[in-house]
Amino acid sequence: MRHNVAGKKLGRTTSHRKALYRNLVTDLLRYEKIVTTETKAKEVRGLAEKMITLGKVSDLSSFRQALSFLYDKDVADKVFSELSTRYAERPGGYTRIAKIGPRLGDGAPMVQLSLVE
Repeated sequence: MRHNVAGKKLGRTTSHRKALYRNLVTDLLRYEKIVTTETKAKEVRGLAEKMITLGKVSDLSSFRQALSFLYDKDVADKVFSELSTRYAERPGGYTRIAKIGPRLGDGAPMVQLSLVE
């Protein structure tokens, strides 16, 4: 039984999985929408929303926390300048998942993970 076990392993080692999540969150915040599998999108959604919430706090400590997770300083600057002002009045729910159908190669359910306007 998997009582109290959160998250999916995605068939990867811990370090590989963390790097995957960091890459996906960085790309989502840079391009504001990405196409990925449904399982990956559901795992990444919470991490991306946490980064935006850190941007809304907007102090040095939260900036350093975001930099320790994101791979690109320019993306962190974007979170703290553009995205924090865009979502200042929104209490949460910054992302949207839209299904786009199965992948041709293996039939995996693909989705578009995007930031809401």
